[in-house]
Amino acid sequence: MNKENTNAARAEEPTVRMTRARAKAFGASVEVVSSTQPVVKQGQKRALLANSKAGTSVVSTIGLQHKRRAVLKDVTNPNVDRDDASHVQAVKQAKRGPGKNVKVALNSSVAEDYQDDIKTKLAEELSKIRMAEPREKLEVKEEPLARSMCHDLRQQGGADAMLPRHHPIKLAELQMPQKKEENATCERLRSSNDLPIVNIDKNLKDPLACSLYAPDIYSNLRLTEIERRPSTNYMESLQQDITPSMRGILIDWLVEVSEEYKLVPDTLYLTVNLIDRFLSQNFVQKQKLQLLGVTCMLIASKYEEIVAPRVEEFCLITDNTYSREEVLDMESEVLNFLHFQLSVPTTKTFLRRFIQAAQASYKAPCVELEFLANYLAELTIVEYGFLKFLPSVVAASAVFLARWTLNQSDHPWTPTLEHYTSYKPSDLQTSVIALEELQLNTRGCCLNAICEKYRRQKFKSVATLTSAQKVVHSFEDQQFADSSKRPED
Repeated sequence: MNKENTNAARAEEPTVRMTRARAKAFGASVEVVSSTQPVVKQGQKRALLANSKAGTSVVSTIGLQHKRRAVLKDVTNPNVDRDDASHVQAVKQAKRGPGKNVKVALNSSVAEDYQDDIKTKLAEELSKIRMAEPREKLEVKEEPLARSMCHDLRQQGGADAMLPRHHPIKLAELQMPQKKEENATCERLRSSNDLPIVNIDKNLKDPLACSLYAPDIYSNLRLTEIERRPSTNYMESLQQDITPSMRGILIDWLVEVSEEYKLVPDTLYLTVNLIDRFLSQNFVQKQKLQLLGVTCMLIASKYEEIVAPRVEEFCLITDNTYSREEVLDMESEVLNFLHFQLSVPTTKTFLRRFIQAAQASYKAPCVELEFLANYLAELTIVEYGFLKFLPSVVAASAVFLARWTLNQSDHPWTPTLEHYTSYKPSDLQTSVIALEELQLNTRGCCLNAICEKYRRQKFKSVATLTSAQKVVHSFEDQQFADSSKRPED
């Protein structure tokens, strides 16, 4: 009986004995869970049976089967030398039985130091254990795999290793350093004559300003304004029932409507653009001209405004001359004709950038310059004759005349303005002189909605400002004719 108890006690002890050398070599404790029953003799079987009835658990380590896969811990450091791959730690997973795992944490650097000692102790202590994969095979199989993976990842370099091998674009190519973009932007701003140009897009950190893309955006707008501009002579070639004065009366009334509903200036400019584009290829009777006007303002409001006025409000503003159904029918007709191409650059689009370029020569922003330029630009939407000028030309002419009106001692056109507008003073002479006639109201026009608007104090009463000298003197004087020879004021 004592012999059987001794055998049972021996059977309860784990076959593999953990030593200090083995624990140091493996770098962690080994958790071993039995999945198969040990092979025991006939006498031991009885003792095991008796102990199991008494509630004793049997733990064994026979039948271990390992399934290992190298997992690199750090693949984001491109500066690691290739010879240091042996220092990369790996985590191996061993599968022993259904639902039972053996976790072994290996440290390759320590394993190399104790390699001989490990082999000796494995031969002595694990002689009765059938290993699925010897350590010799593990070292031959996993180390080259880890080295080859490290080599491939370092060839791709650092963070690029996180991308798939077949990925055509590397992460380094997607990262655009800010300093590099700033230098490229500054170089694009330098003209061939080395003019002293102020970089108005230097605020590269502001994402709302789109500073990196501003030159490309406005270059595209310069092409779009040519493609989607209205006809310059549709009154003479197509329209027989309406006249330029009727058009002026309609737009003057729409200015008052925009003030009544507190619409943004972009809505007014887009409204006029839609009216002219529709009249360029569609015959309209004078009874439908006001219907076309309110419908285009409804469309522009939906495009530009956060909260656009309702259809009923536009019907009410016409004293219910037109019904809701008529406005909706005209809206459908206009949109179908334009193919819903409502994204067009107007004078206001270019005016914002040109005013920014004009303010670059001032130590502090000049509010009067901004209001006066906006006033002069709005005067042109009433005049049918200004359709022959591109919106960018009108915007540049408004800035030119506004600077001249506020100060006649210096030339109004600077190298910075010439660079960002792409217009020389000689290119703007005709439009600036025509705009000055509107400012002085030489023809005695009675349409004064815009003048009344800019006579108010909130616009600094810029409608009352005039220049002591006519702007034609700035073109006649030879010392001002070539702005490239004058420094930035």
